[in-house]
Amino acid sequence: METIEPVVALDARAELGESPIWHAQEKRLYWVDIFRSELHRFDPASGTDECRRFAQPVGCFAFRVGGGFLLAMKDGLAMLDSWDADPVPFGEQILAGKPDLRLNDGCTDPAGRFWVGAVNEAKSAADAALYRADADGTVTLVESGMTTCNSAAFSADGTMFCHADSPSHMVRAYDVDPVSGALSTRRILHHFPEGLGTPDGGWFDVEGCYWVALFGLSDGGGKVVRLSPQGEILCTVEIPTHRTTMIGFGGEDMRTAYVTSARALMSDAELERHPHAGAIFSFRVEVSGVPATPFAG
Repeated sequence: METIEPVVALDARAELGESPIWHAQEKRLYWVDIFRSELHRFDPASGTDECRRFAQPVGCFAFRVGGGFLLAMKDGLAMLDSWDADPVPFGEQILAGKPDLRLNDGCTDPAGRFWVGAVNEAKSAADAALYRADADGTVTLVESGMTTCNSAAFSADGTMFCHADSPSHMVRAYDVDPVSGALSTRRILHHFPEGLGTPDGGWFDVEGCYWVALFGLSDGGGKVVRLSPQGEILCTVEIPTHRTTMIGFGGEDMRTAYVTSARALMSDAELERHPHAGAIFSFRVEVSGVPATPFAG
């Protein structure tokens, strides 16, 4: 089997890089640094990376069908009409007044609904949940009882959804009614052994396989894996740092994988062993990733 060798696409030195999403028209990769409350846009052709900072952390985001962004912030969702605009709250600020909780990882489904999970950063309770936001601003609780809701992704046809409560080491899969968005047939797609990293951000490719980054608290982890629709590991790509956070796809053919990473809370010794911690890595794949659907609101 061919060994895939990732390269550093951007030595971003992110505290907590996440949500690498490709904008096909602009040919740029957008991503966030959660702990720095930043939204970035990276041009691989020129190597230029721009960012803007907000008053609250941005856990993830979606492009909007009419332009601009939907931001998942600390307390709730916000609309950003353009890169230079100010964010405007959108829908119920579901986490307002809950200091331990913030919005974390999310994605749109093919119908343009936004699905986003929360994280309890203090680990004080299993009160994080998965929510769905519709175009009219309605926010619906989908599933609760988690600590770190992560790994949200939809297959190209919208009939399969995955996410994880990361500390469980298990990726959950569901059948989806693509019209209503209703989930059914919850199952464990894959249970990763302890010590080999926890499932963080994921994305589907057009063959219906699910790629997920494994986040390691020690020198374990540092990889992304490709799972079949039945949960079999088809491919493992070693990433040269252990705190890998999410995988996305971009480029003209959507066959360039981009992997974000983190350097937060790493010791000086760890940073010496992992000089590219916080970078965005890239490598080529044989099967295209699923393009991101803009939020319908």
